[in-house]
Amino acid sequence: MISISSIKTHMYCPMKLYIQNHIDIEENKDYQLAIEIKKLKIDIQDLIQKNMRKIKKEMELGDIEIILSENIESYIESTTDAIESMDLGIEKEQINELKDDAYFNIKIMALKTKQSMTIMDKQAFEIIDMFFPNCMYSYLLKDMQLELIGMCDKIEIIDGKYYPVAIKSSNPPIKGVWDQDSIELVAYAILLEEEFDTEVFVGFVEYEKIGDRRPVVMDVNLRKALFEVIREVKEIIENKKLPHVKMNEKKCKRCEYKDICFKN
Repeated sequence: MISISSIKTHMYCPMKLYIQNHIDIEENKDYQLAIEIKKLKIDIQDLIQKNMRKIKKEMELGDIEIILSENIESYIESTTDAIESMDLGIEKEQINELKDDAYFNIKIMALKTKQSMTIMDKQAFEIIDMFFPNCMYSYLLKDMQLELIGMCDKIEIIDGKYYPVAIKSSNPPIKGVWDQDSIELVAYAILLEEEFDTEVFVGFVEYEKIGDRRPVVMDVNLRKALFEVIREVKEIIENKKLPHVKMNEKKCKRCEYKDICFKN
């Protein structure tokens, strides 16, 4: 089975995928840390959703922010303490970034909630589905025929239609989404179609740093590109094909495998 995480690694750097599978023999803590941080972000969204039910339309914007923020900081601290105890190497800078992102999202949500309650003349609990549609989080998808498996960050279900959502903490491009993000999303779309016997025409990438949500159309060209990437990933993993890559100073500088790569 080819994991979507392997596809993501290949899109970032094929050599990194090769080293992970054929040279690196140590457990990769970075991947596990990324999973724990993603779980924490999902839990934060759930807390904000619960807090939103307490908001009344006569409240001022500052009061709405306070209510949405209830228990957020303490939960981040307790959860990151637990992650630290797992010896996954989470840094103080990452913890502070989690807090900053949470409060940035809360400020945006407070403003949207206040405006929506005023315009629609409704209480927050009556419009909560506008901001938090019916979702499945961290849903495992797999297809034995395609030999593909992956954990979708979020699946939104609206009027019987399924929409895969990839949540990213990276900086977004000026327009659209990064190629690797669109490839990841179409992989989830294809697995969703098999899992629920449906058609998926659109997915979304959420770039958390700027609170932006960008659509990706699941067209024929994107689907073809995915299968080409899967073929290349199989060549590296199953046939140990050594990829030819161009050095990218920005990527290589922060890669945990740079010493191995440069040495060889």
